[in-house]
Amino acid sequence: MLRKGITESFGAAIHALNTTQLTDGVINRSKRMMLDTLGVGLLGTRTAVFNKALKHSQMFTSDERSSVWGKSQMSLPPHYAAFVNGIAVHSMDFDDTWHPATHPSGAVLPALLALADALPRQPSGLDLLLAFNVGIEVQGRLMRFSREAYNIPERFHPPSVVGVMGSAAASAKLLGLSPAQCSHALAIAASSAGAPLANTATQTKPLHIGNAARRGLEAAQLAQLGLEGNPDILDLDRGFGVYYKDYSPSAMTDCASGDFRWILEDQDVAFKRIPAHLGMHWVVDAALAARAKLANEVGNFDLSQIRQVTLRVPPSKYIDCPFPATEHQARHSFQFNACSALLDDKVTVSSYSEAQINRPALKELLSKVKVETPKDNQPNFDKMYCEVGVETHQGQSHVARCDTFYGHWRKPLSQEDLVGKFSVNASSVLCTEGVEGVIEVIGNIERVRESSVLGLYLTMTSSQQEQLYSSM
Repeated sequence: MLRKGITESFGAAIHALNTTQLTDGVINRSKRMMLDTLGVGLLGTRTAVFNKALKHSQMFTSDERSSVWGKSQMSLPPHYAAFVNGIAVHSMDFDDTWHPATHPSGAVLPALLALADALPRQPSGLDLLLAFNVGIEVQGRLMRFSREAYNIPERFHPPSVVGVMGSAAASAKLLGLSPAQCSHALAIAASSAGAPLANTATQTKPLHIGNAARRGLEAAQLAQLGLEGNPDILDLDRGFGVYYKDYSPSAMTDCASGDFRWILEDQDVAFKRIPAHLGMHWVVDAALAARAKLANEVGNFDLSQIRQVTLRVPPSKYIDCPFPATEHQARHSFQFNACSALLDDKVTVSSYSEAQINRPALKELLSKVKVETPKDNQPNFDKMYCEVGVETHQGQSHVARCDTFYGHWRKPLSQEDLVGKFSVNASSVLCTEGVEGVIEVIGNIERVRESSVLGLYLTMTSSQQEQLYSSM
């Protein structure tokens, strides 16, 4: 089906949106997103997948250089800095999640910071904040072109599709491209979109975010040089519509009119408390509540008393992993996360280590798990729930249900807890001055004259920690 004017409206909006249209609510929410993204990205520089991508990226050189988060003596060509920093953000599946389902920030912020490093004139913090929100907004609009996009994905990983478009839009905004160039940046980016869901729960999944950041930035720079794509890319079923079975796009509201409203104003994001697929947060909270009920009744809690664990979760094949063998599989396993919570009375970053995964007690508990998928439990992050039932050999039975976990957009993390999460994550890489500096800059980003100050704090490392993890 041919529609007219949709891509053109997006190009016009990307070009025309300005800082006066940023509301207090959007500024506050996007600053929280930026801080959380930087924290999980810094923690992610300790992972094996990040270091493999970094080693690959160091083979490439250019006159333009951009910083690598958490690396005081290292820089890369801008595209590759966006690539590795994007990978770091998603390397532990610890980054924010939106509705409809995607990880909105990881494809946008690494691209913008890499681009800002390479620009002849440093953008202000407010410029950076506006471009970030443009990238988030474009993703939100695109996902609303399909009802299918509202559910837990079945065929492709959403950030690889809408993320690269958001990166292109944000980069185009920071570059100051014309409306037509902004449209072409989207068209070019669309030809780099897509990643199969089969690569989730593997080391390749974080590359979906890294590639989205890198390819979106590249698309905007190619459009700046005059490269063109299909000017109707968003209008066509054979354009961006190839990714959705029920594609129904609409023009972007004229931002000069009084009808424009940021999607982020009405739809907040979820921030994760554990480094795992978002669905795991429901099952962990339900398992902890069931464990507390059992412990209150029987006194000293003994796992050997458990005869069966029943999980009532939404249907989703890629997060149904009965016996995970790797950290990435464990992050996508209802069974593993429920059993870790029952066994340890908590789930933390260290829960996904090889030693924890291979514990005999955990494997024994996994063998007792039964999964049910009730018809009323929809695979949708705004409607799903999780129930955990624990039955003992003595005939006792306790069930706990989680409808909304702490960190979900309906029950958002407090600012204190969000900053606390960032501080714990960032301090594993940065020195105290670096951690406090990032918090201060992001907290006042709309008043920062040159965004380069953020890059300085992001590379203030503890030398001993940097040496330790650079050898992984």
